[in-house]
Amino acid sequence: MTAQLDEAPVADASGAGVASTRSTKVKKGLPLGSASASSLGVIVLWMSLLVLLPLAAVLGKAFGSGWHGFTAAVTQPATASAIKLTVVLAVLVAIVNCVMGTLVAWVLVRERFRGSSLLEFVIDIPFALPTIVAGLVMLALYGGDHPFGPYLVGTRTGLFVTLLFVTLPFTVRTVQPVLLDLDRDAEQAAASLGASAPSVFRRIVLPQVLPAMASGAALSFARALGEYGSIVLISSNLPFKTEIASSIIYGKLQDADHPARSTQQAAAIAAILLLASAIVLVILDLLQRRVARRG
Repeated sequence: MTAQLDEAPVADASGAGVASTRSTKVKKGLPLGSASASSLGVIVLWMSLLVLLPLAAVLGKAFGSGWHGFTAAVTQPATASAIKLTVVLAVLVAIVNCVMGTLVAWVLVRERFRGSSLLEFVIDIPFALPTIVAGLVMLALYGGDHPFGPYLVGTRTGLFVTLLFVTLPFTVRTVQPVLLDLDRDAEQAAASLGASAPSVFRRIVLPQVLPAMASGAALSFARALGEYGSIVLISSNLPFKTEIASSIIYGKLQDADHPARSTQQAAAIAAILLLASAIVLVILDLLQRRVARRG
């Protein structure tokens, strides 16, 4: 009987400890102060005016004629071909930039050399150039009067090369800071234990830079998906060959004979591009969450 009485407080204490442990796991958000609430309200209003309302307007216009009108707009042969070409080119550009951008960032961080500052400057040129100027540069290089290089005007290869030019900095500038912040002790320890350079990169470096690579690839995809100014000159807008979605959208908006119908069709095409970008962003977020869980 005495033993039972002695054990009872212990059980109560342990139960209280478990309860307190469980209660500490429940995270409660702190109440917003007046200044924080005001800041949050301004941010929500600002984002609504700049992002949410325009997107809602585009989607509303896209489905203004119902689902049948939406599908009819995006399944026209020339439109469907342009959307397919745009998405395929954007995916290829994202893949190439993911690999080559990481390589360029690696060289800039790990292999400093004479002239690296000049290379840093060259990488940022596509950021500074207006898109129409970038298209003029490509036209001067690969047009009919070019001094060297292949003739790429009116070809899908020309579109691909131009998109690579305008999306060059994205992966480089997202991967480079991650490489700069990496702790190289683990790499040196693995190398001292006999690990080869490719093995060190694959097992130690790659898992840490993979989210940045994915972010750069997603930015490249989004930029290539909606690019217009840099490729309008070199594409020649040949239906079923080099005509892209943004060119069709612009052409629809210039239709003065049927402005309401053409605007709805342009909004439907824009909604498809928006959906493609949203899918990429969701995949990127899932990838980053998975990498974060793995530590």
